[in-house]
Order: sequence, then C-alpha cells, then structure tokens
Amino acid sequence: MALRIPSFGPFPPLVRRVCGGLLLAATVALTPAAAAAGFVAAAFATASVWLLAAAGLAVAAAVAALLAGAAFRLLGRGGLRATAALTAVLLIGVTALAAVTVFRPMPAPATGPVPSGVRFWNLPTGSRIAYVHAPAAGTPRPTPVIFLHGGPGTPAEGVPTGGRELAAQGFEVYSYDQVGAGRSSRLSDVTGYTVARQVADLDAIRRLLGADRIVLVGQSWGGSLAAQYLRAHASHVAKAVFTSPGALWGREYPGSEVGEPWDDLTPAQRSRRDDLDSRPRLIAASLLLGVSPRAAHALAGDRELDQWMHEVALVGKDTTSCAGAAPTEAHNNPQGFYSNQMTVKDFEQLPDPRPVLRTVHVPSLIMRGECDFVRPEVTQEYRQTLPDSRLVHVRGAGHAIARARPRLYTALLEAFLLDKPLPAPKP
Repeated sequence: MALRIPSFGPFPPLVRRVCGGLLLAATVALTPAAAAAGFVAAAFATASVWLLAAAGLAVAAAVAALLAGAAFRLLGRGGLRATAALTAVLLIGVTALAAVTVFRPMPAPATGPVPSGVRFWNLPTGSRIAYVHAPAAGTPRPTPVIFLHGGPGTPAEGVPTGGRELAAQGFEVYSYDQVGAGRSSRLSDVTGYTVARQVADLDAIRRLLGADRIVLVGQSWGGSLAAQYLRAHASHVAKAVFTSPGALWGREYPGSEVGEPWDDLTPAQRSRRDDLDSRPRLIAASLLLGVSPRAAHALAGDRELDQWMHEVALVGKDTTSCAGAAPTEAHNNPQGFYSNQMTVKDFEQLPDPRPVLRTVHVPSLIMRGECDFVRPEVTQEYRQTLPDSRLVHVRGAGHAIARARPRLYTALLEAFLLDKPLPAPKP
C-alpha cells in the first residue's frame, strides 16, 4: 500500500511555513518516542529482542514518513525524496542512540570465587541452592534451624548471627540463598519466581535434611516467606522467629506501603540513586517487565541487573539503622534482581493467609527494632494473627536487629528455642 501524503487547502504562505516547520520539529522529536513505543508494544507478541527492535524501527519509520511528508507538503518543496531522506536520517539516529543506551550492557563484573564454606543442594524442584552449615555440637537435636534471608533477592553471607551459638546448643544450623539470589541458580524463565516456588524449595530442603519438623528464622522478607510456609506446612514447623518481618499479606501492604527505607538518604546518596535509576537500559527493562518479563530478561540479563541491584544496595545499606549506628560492612554475595521483582509481584497477588494462620498453633517469636522502617502495624499484625506468638521490642536497633544488637539477638534466639525465659531487652 503506497503512503499517501496529506494535501492541504490554501493557507497564507507564512502560516504554511510555520506549520511546516513545527511539523518538522515534531517529526524529529516524536520519531524516537515512536520507536520506544513500538519496541515496548511488540513485547505483547514476542520476547525476541531483534523483533522488538525491528518493530520499534518500523513504527518510527511510519511516524517519521507521515509527519515529514505532511511537513514538506506544507512547505511546498521536497516531496517524497525529502521525506525519504529525512526518515532515513532519523532512523539512523534512532539506531545509533539505541546502540549506546538501551542496547549497551550495563557493568556486569565476574563474580568472585565461592567461599570455602559454601555448599550446594540440587533440589527436586530444579533449584540449585547455595548454603552454609554450622554443624551441631554433640548429639544433634531433631529440629534443624533454617535462616531465611530478606529481599526477596538480598542474600546474607556466611553463618548468620546467632547461628554458631545455636549449633553449640545442639542445633544443625543452615542458611541458604533463595533461588534467583546469591550463588543459587537463576531461572531461564523469570516468571517462575513465585512464592509457591520459594515455599516448595524450602520444603524440599526440609525433606532433604530428613527432618519432620524445622525451626524457621526469617529476616524481613524471610519473615513473610516463613509465614507462607507456615500457611502451607504448619505441621512441619516446630517454632518460628520473625525478625523485622515484612508484610504478612502482600496485597494489604504492597510496595512501599510496608515502609520506606529510602527516606533518609543524604544528598550525595540521593544523587547516586537517581543516577542508577536513570540508566536507559534499566528503564527499558523495567517497561518491558510490565508487558513481558521474558522480553525484559532477554534484553537485560541476570548478571548486569544483579550488579545494578548490588550498587543500589550499597547506596542504602546504612539507611535502615538507627541514627549514629556504625556503617554496615558490605559483602559480595550477588543480589537477585528478577527474583526480587517477580516474587514481589506474585506475593502481592496471593490470597489472604491470615484465616489459616489464625488456626496455626506454632510457638512464634516476633522481634521489632525501635528504628525499623517497617510500619509498626505491619509487625503487629503477626502478633494479632499468630495465636502462640510473642512480640519483643528491641531498643537501639533498626531493621537489622542482629547487626545492631547481636548479643541480645542471640540471647533471644537461644532462650526461645531452648524454652527458657526471654531476656529483658535493655538499652
């Protein structure tokens, strides 16, 4: 079908020149936007980056030809030859711009060597899970302790605070990187990052350990995951500890409604965060995530976006502590971008777990730091929902109680798991 250039009736020459000039300016301005719109819209039909790029260029060419043709018609010169020339120049420009922005990979340094204490489970779910283990002293107790890290997608490093002390009391202690994070495997299909997958992995670990019941210690998102495991497998949980837990129900507290950890950035930190968030490739991947997560993953892979998430974590690593707290020591266990994005999205669509959890009689300890950015009512909901729970407020601690008050945190864990009176929190 031939392109038909609109024809215009008689206008005063000045008006025609002004309108033609404005249309030419609009052509230059709108062609890149049209390319971006076509690129993203094509993700409804395909995850191929090449096809997305071709669709973007096709839409850009159509918009450029239509607007440029109308502009030259108003100006009374150039015609189809000028239209074709301007369209070609704009497409070359769009291609060059995309090559140095959207299609230019972000930094993705090679990961360092795996620490000597890290081992791996190959689970029947298909996950290859990295973990560390503090073996029990003496005769092991029948209920191993499993620490669940936060995020989703923000793993810990090494045996967690309190882990070795619990091992000295006869507990087998494990801490693992959830699938899609740390040194554990990444999924080729990122839509597989769901809460159900995380729960299935955890239950597979329990069965692999040969334990009928386990003790769960969940930090932040790890608390949310522990609650979901309780909902599905309460009979296999001996006790549960929720440390600065995230939302009990994602649909009730979606996104930053749980609390905002980024409010206290310094101007320099804010500038750095803005710089990280404004990277064109990240913006393109984020737009694609809303249309086709597979297309987003095809454009920007795990290593570069995990590294981006790591850099963001470095910016905010000290924003969740009490004022005046010592800086947090960073580690290099990789973050998990797609695990974070997709698991959170799935978590916010799950049905309300509270009706089931109100019937679960598992002894539970909930800890909340006085400077925790998570809203108090989010933490309080655990206490109100779990019938056999106790809430302890810890002064002088932020979101990471184990880091701010390690001795008290460890004492609380030991007392709770050994059925001893809990120590009274003191300044």
